[in-house]
Amino acid sequence: MKIGQYAFDEFVDKVREFHGSAAPGVIAGGVMVDIAREHLPQGKLYDVVCESAKCLPDAVQLLTPCTLGNGWLKVCETSRYALAFFDKYTGEGVRVFLDASALGPWPALRAWFLKEKAKAEQDQAEIVEEIKKAGRSIYGIEHVRVKRDFLASRTRRHRPVSLCPSCGEAYMADLGQRCPACMGTGPYETG
Repeated sequence: MKIGQYAFDEFVDKVREFHGSAAPGVIAGGVMVDIAREHLPQGKLYDVVCESAKCLPDAVQLLTPCTLGNGWLKVCETSRYALAFFDKYTGEGVRVFLDASALGPWPALRAWFLKEKAKAEQDQAEIVEEIKKAGRSIYGIEHVRVKRDFLASRTRRHRPVSLCPSCGEAYMADLGQRCPACMGTGPYETG
């Protein structure tokens, strides 16, 4: 079994290097990326939306030029383990998901995915081996049309920048008279 240009075990090593461990979610995500790419016409530009911020974006970033930084990868947190590759102009694409109803023959994978066992009780090597053995049998695919809000023409427009009168840092002017951090929505405690 190959994932992208890598043999399965080679991809597991790449995941370990990039993610910090041989995370089952990134490995399963790699298979999902392959499935999605196989169902797309060649020669078009695609963006990706991940429905979970956990692990899936790492698989996309390892196997495609789509990254959070370049804007070709977006996260829309539905908490479902799914991703969609879509034409960045029309929104037409394919959605691939890990199908819980197909996990019956794979007890370690099922226990991991459905959180039936605490992480400390899970055998990561066994889960990865079941992902390998299950191949593509545990994934669903459907054709989708992505909402207009996710398309390139809308999300890539240039936004005016202002300097915050409170902190002096640059921010997107359409967010208000001051930057969001100075309005109290930043990630840090003040005081």
